[in-house]
Amino acid sequence: MEEQALQFITYYENQLEIAKRFVAIRKNKKVSQKKLSILSGVSYASIRRFEKTGDISLASLVKMALALQLYDDLDNLFKNHQEYKSIEEIINDQKD
Repeated sequence: MEEQALQFITYYENQLEIAKRFVAIRKNKKVSQKKLSILSGVSYASIRRFEKTGDISLASLVKMALALQLYDDLDNLFKNHQEYKSIEEIINDQKD
């Protein structure tokens, strides 16, 4: 088995990576920052800041994601991807 070195990513690096992915999606959908501002209700300045620094409120990020029709991406955010071993585990998990 091949060993892998530990990688430590700061929250800031993570923010920048998310912003970079978002920019790629926005551009792929051929939506300008100004048009995204109109569609989402998020200020143009906030969108520009997000794309440069990764800094944005969760509410604004959700508005922008919905404006770009990224419903599945939002739905899967922080989902528990637990694998169940039996039907009983599924039933018990649904009760919680």
